[in-house]
Amino acid sequence: MCGIVGIITASNDVDLKEKLTLAENSQKHRGPDIQDQAIYTAGQWSIGFAHQRLSILDLSESGTQPMTTHSGRSSIIYNGEVYNYKEIKPQLKTQEYASETDSEVVLNALEELGIDKAVNQFNGMWAFAWFDRDSNMLYLCRDRAGVKPLYYYHDGESLYFSSEVKAILVSAERKFTLNQQAVGEYLFQSLQDTDNNSFYNEIKAVPAGHYAQIDLSKKALSIDLIPYWNVLDAPAYTGNDLVGHTKDLFNDAVNLRMRSDVPVGVTLSGGLDSSAIASSMKQHLGSADNLNILSVVSPGSELDESEFIDEMADYLKAKIHKIELNWSASEALELLKKVTWHNDSPVGSFSNAAHYLMMEKAHDLGITVILSGQGADELLCGYKKYLGFYIQGLIRQRRLFKAISVFWGFYRNKSIVNQFSLMEAKRYLPKWFQKTDIDIRGSRLQSGYKALNPSLKAGQSMQQRQAEDLSVFSVPFLTHYEDRMSMAWSREIRLPFLDYRLMELFVNLPVDRKLTGGWTKYILREAMEQMLPPKINWRKDKQGFVNPQEEWLKNELKSEVLKVFNEQALIFSYGLIDRQALLQKYETFCSQSPKFAKVWYRDIFAPLSLEIWLQLNKEFLVLD
Repeated sequence: MCGIVGIITASNDVDLKEKLTLAENSQKHRGPDIQDQAIYTAGQWSIGFAHQRLSILDLSESGTQPMTTHSGRSSIIYNGEVYNYKEIKPQLKTQEYASETDSEVVLNALEELGIDKAVNQFNGMWAFAWFDRDSNMLYLCRDRAGVKPLYYYHDGESLYFSSEVKAILVSAERKFTLNQQAVGEYLFQSLQDTDNNSFYNEIKAVPAGHYAQIDLSKKALSIDLIPYWNVLDAPAYTGNDLVGHTKDLFNDAVNLRMRSDVPVGVTLSGGLDSSAIASSMKQHLGSADNLNILSVVSPGSELDESEFIDEMADYLKAKIHKIELNWSASEALELLKKVTWHNDSPVGSFSNAAHYLMMEKAHDLGITVILSGQGADELLCGYKKYLGFYIQGLIRQRRLFKAISVFWGFYRNKSIVNQFSLMEAKRYLPKWFQKTDIDIRGSRLQSGYKALNPSLKAGQSMQQRQAEDLSVFSVPFLTHYEDRMSMAWSREIRLPFLDYRLMELFVNLPVDRKLTGGWTKYILREAMEQMLPPKINWRKDKQGFVNPQEEWLKNELKSEVLKVFNEQALIFSYGLIDRQALLQKYETFCSQSPKFAKVWYRDIFAPLSLEIWLQLNKEFLVLD
C-alpha cells in the first residue's frame, strides 16, 4: 500500500522535481517508509514519477519505486497488493528478480504479457502507472472494484495524476471549479463517487476495472479509457456443491490477503461478514495468538455491538482491542475536520470518524495490515433495499404469489421488514413521495444538479442492480473512505469479499440463493455454519459500525452545528443551500419523535460536513 504521483509535460518552464515533491509531501502518510522519484523522456514529453512506500512485502530497500525491469524497457509506480503474485511469478519467462515484492512481479507480468492479459491474471487491489518505452505508451490502471484510488487532471498541455486529490491540488498550482452534480448527489441522495468524478469538475478518477492509455509518441496528450472487466460477463456457477465451493473460495480469498511481512489484523463489528473473516483467519493461523482484532463500541448506547463482539471473542478465544466512542461535542467537530482533510471530500457520517480512530489504534498497536468485510452486503443482498427490489421485480413479472411468499418469509422471521426506515428508504421511492421534504437547495443547485435514479429500473434484473452498487451507488464511496481513513495512519485495508472470484460468483447467483426464507446472505450463512456460533451466523439485526450520531446532532452537538450554519457559511454564500430552509429542516429534525420521523440524520450531517470540506479547500476553489 503506497502513494503514487506523476506529471507529464512538454513545457521547459515546469520544475518537475519541485512539483513532484509538493505532491508527494501532501500524501506522504500513504508511504512513510521510503520516498523516491524518477524522470524519464519520451519524444517531446518529460515524465515524472514519484512513489511513497509503505513496506508490506520485502521490507528492504529492494522494493523501492519507481521500479524498472532488468531489460530497461519499462518502469512502474504502483499502489496496492496483487495477492496471487507467488502463483504468477513461476509462469513468467523472467526469473531474475532483485526483490521479493509483488511489485516486481506485476511489472514483469505487464512487460511480458501486455496490460490486457496481465491485469486479468491479477487478484488484488491496485492503482499503477506503467511506462512502456518500446511503445512510448503510458498506462494508468485501477483494480476491478476500484479499491485503490487514482485521480488525474489534464489541462491540455500537461497531465497530473496521483493517489489523492490533494496531491493534484498542490502541484497543479491553480484553482478548480466546484462539481455541482457531485455536491447535489452527496447532499440529497447520500451518494459519492458515482462516476469518474471528484468534487472538482476538472479532476477525474480512472474508473474501476479500466485503464487509461496515453500515447506519448503524439504531439498532443489524449486519454483513452478502456474497460477490461465487467462482473456480469462472468459465467454463472454450474457445479453441484455451491455451499462447499463458496466456503473454499471465501477461505482462499482470506488466506491470500494474509500474505504479509508485517502484522495482520481484522476489524470486527459483531456481524456475519467480519466474523466470518476473523474465523477464517484463525483457521489459517492455527490459533488466536496472533489474531489482532479491532472493534468500535459505544458503551451505554442501545446501538452498542459489544454483546456480539464479545460472543465472537469467546468463540475464537481471542483478545479484542476496543475503541470507545466517547468524544465530546467540540472534539467531534475537530475530529471531523481531520477526517475530512484526509478523505478529500465530505464524509458520509460519524462512522467514518470511528474508522479513523480504529486505524489510529491499529497504528499504535503496530498492526499494519487489516482485513475488513466491506462489499459483502452488495454481493449478497444484505441491505434492506434489496428485499424491496426483489419483491418489486417479482411483482413486475406478475409473480404475485412468489412476492407474497418472500415478504411473508421475512415478516415471519422478523428480519428486514421490522427494520424498515422510511427516512432511509425515501431515496429509492418515487419522486412524488419526496415532494413532502423541505427543499433546501440553493440557487446554484436548482439547475446545476440532476438526481440519479438508484431504484430498480424497469426491465433491470437484481444482478444488474447489484452490479450498479459495485460500480456506482455503494462500493466506490465505501472503499473511498476506508482507503483514506486507513492510509491516514499508514495502514493497509484488505477486502476479501471484493476478491474478483467472489464478486463474479455472488452477483451472478440466482436471487433466491441470497434472499431465502426470511434471511439475507443465505449462501454465506450456509457456508459459514460450522465456522461461526449460531448467535452470529443467524443474526437478524446487524447494525454495522454504529454510533449515536442522531442523538449527538439533536442534543450535544446542536449549539456547535448552529455555529457552523452561520450566515457567512460557504454553503450559503456559494448558493448551494438555502439557509432558512436548512434551519427549518434542522429544527424539525431536533423536535421529531423517532416513531414519526420525517428528517434523516444525514439530511443534517451532509450540509455540516460539506461546509467543513469547503472551509478546508476554499483556497483551491473558484466559482464559475
